[in-house]
Amino acid sequence: MEDWRRILADSVVKPKDLAERLGVDPKEIEDIVGDYPMRITPTVLATIKEKGDAIWKQVVPDRAELADADAEDDPLEEDLMSPVPHLVHRYPDRVLLMVTNQCPIYCRFCTRKRLVGKPGFLKKGELDRAIAYLREHQEVRDVILSGGDPLLLPDHLLERILKSLRTIPHLEVIRIGTRVPGSLPERITPKLCEIIKKYHPFYMNLHFNHPDELTPEVKRACGMLADAGVPLGAQTVLLKGVNDDPEIMKRLMHQLLLARVKPYYLYQADLTKGTNHFRTSVETGLRI
Repeated sequence: MEDWRRILADSVVKPKDLAERLGVDPKEIEDIVGDYPMRITPTVLATIKEKGDAIWKQVVPDRAELADADAEDDPLEEDLMSPVPHLVHRYPDRVLLMVTNQCPIYCRFCTRKRLVGKPGFLKKGELDRAIAYLREHQEVRDVILSGGDPLLLPDHLLERILKSLRTIPHLEVIRIGTRVPGSLPERITPKLCEIIKKYHPFYMNLHFNHPDELTPEVKRACGMLADAGVPLGAQTVLLKGVNDDPEIMKRLMHQLLLARVKPYYLYQADLTKGTNHFRTSVETGLRI
């Protein structure tokens, strides 16, 4: 087993394990984890300084997740815009290809809370259907690999997808949306970087929400990707009690630049069931 897989296997996924590590009452979160899985990698666990801090809020289950039962599971209507399984075609010239529902950590504010944690990766037959769809739709020039987190795929499966996409003449750009560099930096290996180099132009959108996430190990992982010629942009979600403060956001942007990651997207939290306690006002976002 590769080192990063061993580290991922040591993640906290059960309430009793979280109780041992952080002193949480397991009975308080058992029903939450039953609805919305938990996974916290050793890297992320080590950055939690105290109960309720910015990292804690992002990854530790909260009873508030069960409080907005009337909200929508799929507010972006991705399921309605999926002409073939695992592919979302919302905008004319780009598609989203969801290759797994697994993530290194399960963000408590996830837009796809309805899906995360389900086992398995994109099967060959499903990939073939997606590739056939893309061949037929020559207006598509940009594919974003998402999920879940594409970088949890084994190298050979990730390369199979990239190689298949690069057989489509009109497809210009491949992107990956990932939180792996900040939560499982050991996954960024020389072998992975060599694979990626073969499929340029290739971009990565890295998910970071707080400056404490950018540890020396995380910065090294980002540097390896940058050295492989991958343009790195950050995608950040505005979260109440995490980063809804101009000074914290400024520190985050500065740390991103030191990690060779360009601050790029700042999102308002989506109207997803189980995430209402994270949302800020639009005015707060504009002020920041």
